Order: sequence, then C-alpha cells, then structure tokens
Amino acid sequence: MKVVLFGATGRAGSRLLQELVSRGHTVTASARDVGKLSASAAHDVKQDDLADAGRIAETIRGADAVISAYAPPPDDTDQLVGVTQRQVDAVRRAGVARLLVVGGAGGLQVAPGVSLIDSGHLPTPYLPIARSHVKALDVLRASDVDWTYLAPAAFFEPGERKGTFRLGTDELITDANGESRISMEDYAIALVDELENGAQRRTRFSVGY
Repeated sequence: MKVVLFGATGRAGSRLLQELVSRGHTVTASARDVGKLSASAAHDVKQDDLADAGRIAETIRGADAVISAYAPPPDDTDQLVGVTQRQVDAVRRAGVARLLVVGGAGGLQVAPGVSLIDSGHLPTPYLPIARSHVKALDVLRASDVDWTYLAPAAFFEPGERKGTFRLGTDELITDANGESRISMEDYAIALVDELENGAQRRTRFSVGY
C-alpha cells in the first residue's frame, strides 16, 4: 500500500515508519525537518510543514492512505486543529481513500459520560494538548472523508514491542491494576493493523494493555 506519513520524525511517527516499512508498505515520510529522516528509512522523503492544504494535497496525491502523527508545539497546541482541517481538505482534493490519525487519550471515557479530561485525574500540563485533540476529533467527525482516529492509553511512551494489546471504542483501557498504558511500538502495530484491515471507519477507537 502507498502511504504518506506526516510527523515521521516524531516519537510515535518514527515507530509508525518502522512498522510500515517492515510490513512492506511503500512509505513517503514527511516532516517539517527532513534532515532528521534517513532516505533508507522510507521510500521517499518530502518536506511539508502542513501550513497549506494545496501543498499537502500535492504531497499525498497518488497515495492509498495518509497517516498523521503530527504533534503541535507545546505552547500552541491548537495548531493541531488547523492542521487536521487542512489534512481533511487535502485528502478530499487529492482523492486519497483514507486518513488515519494518531489521537489523544483525554477525550476517552473513564466512566459513563465522564472523560479523562473531566475526571480531574489528568495532570494540568497535559490539559491543553488533550483539549486540542478533542477539537481535532470534532473536525474529523464533521468531515465527509474516510477517517480513523486511534486514541492511545493514558501513558503513551516509547517502550517494548510486545505485540499484545487490547482494543476498545470510546473507553480508556486500563489493566488489572487500574493503569492505562501502551508503548508507542505496540500502538504502531494497532494502527498499521487498522490500515490493512479497515475495521474501524469514520470512528474513534482505543488501544491499551
């Protein structure tokens, strides 16, 4: 499958790039700073700061799917919302079949009708990016493109590639000890599985141990 991966140099994006290439997908890796990308790590490398929908459309034209692992600057997390809208517009213009997005855990439910953001358990420094992810999801839901949003567990860090995890829908997944975790390596497996299988269309789903 021909895939364009935005945010390919980031923590989640770099692991997605590795997972995609290992499974034989033809990947165009895109980032603001392509100097961080090795030509051998992807089949093609393109610079794109995601500031213009027309340019994004040119970057993705001819792809079967787009994966966005874009991470906004910490001091302006709502840039994620504008980027998501431009990606939606670009996917429509370019006629790309699917848009898959690396999401956030803040909007997931920890109890019926209560999100992680609402629960008061999310540390204050994480609230801006969590709220921006909720707004970005709203952009996807209001669109007419074929999108998928995979929300990670609360603790989403580099770690071990175990190959085992659980999937959910709108709930935050926790283990027997009440902890909510997923490694970026196993998250990458779950997202690329979805790319290949297409089980979750125009919806959010979640992953965790």
